[in-house]
Amino acid sequence: MIPTSGAGADGPGPVDNSTRWHGGLDLGLLLLRLVLGGTMLAHGAQKLFGAFDGPGIDGFAQALGTLGYTSQTTLLSWITALAEVGGGALLILGLFTPIGAAAILGVTANIVYVKYGSGFFNGPEQGYEYELLLGVVALALLFTGSGRVALDANTPWRRKPMPFAIVGLVLAAAASVAVVLLFR
Repeated sequence: MIPTSGAGADGPGPVDNSTRWHGGLDLGLLLLRLVLGGTMLAHGAQKLFGAFDGPGIDGFAQALGTLGYTSQTTLLSWITALAEVGGGALLILGLFTPIGAAAILGVTANIVYVKYGSGFFNGPEQGYEYELLLGVVALALLFTGSGRVALDANTPWRRKPMPFAIVGLVLAAAASVAVVLLFR
């Protein structure tokens, strides 16, 4: 039988495992958040500000046109750039992690959808393996939560991430479907 209190089975009260430090898990989640958040923040900065030799909003709007998006590509460029910058920043900070992960999941789901017909491996610009990996990491963070090394450390969505993960998954899926229906 597993003890349910801090001092053993006969000790003073139940242990709250949601606040218990788990060095390997918490460090792993921090690394995932920093790398995914930093990558998406940089991609969003390329679109939003033209940073890192990026296309900026107008250039990205033109690129969306070549990917089959037919209406309101400038609006979609703004939405995508803000989702990447905002979602990336939230993940880096470990703040409102379900929202940040859902934003990134929604963006990457759309990219995988657009590139799916080109195949898994089809060169750096055509294949969807990179975006799939980013999306799955976002999905994993949605279900695991931020870990203890985060500003979310004492929030309900960190202690019990499953209900918030389901809401985030539904929001990401709804946003992805809306983008495909409205903009393609």
